[in-house]
Amino acid sequence: MTPILFVIAAAAGAMLRLTIASVVCTWQALLIANVAGATLLGAVLAADLSPATVTVIGVAFCGTLTTFSSFALEVRTRGWRWGGVYAAVTIGCACGAASLAASIVAS
Repeated sequence: MTPILFVIAAAAGAMLRLTIASVVCTWQALLIANVAGATLLGAVLAADLSPATVTVIGVAFCGTLTTFSSFALEVRTRGWRWGGVYAAVTIGCACGAASLAASIVAS
């Protein structure tokens, strides 16, 4: 059952990312998707869930919602100065959101 759920969750994450990109239509779409995925991943990892559930939600859904290749491409197209700023903002917001979600779920 887990492989089927994995594929469904991965498709849902990819469709959500596409929806965010079509609604926002700027570089901010990837920032929103990355922060949302990091928030959910932080909550999932802090919760007491089965390994199969963590795999389906954490790897499949969050993995397709937040893709490193798109992030790397966005940083590269911004140039060295604004790409660095974009990378710092994205990583800072994503880490902060994941930490906050994990602390809320854990308490």
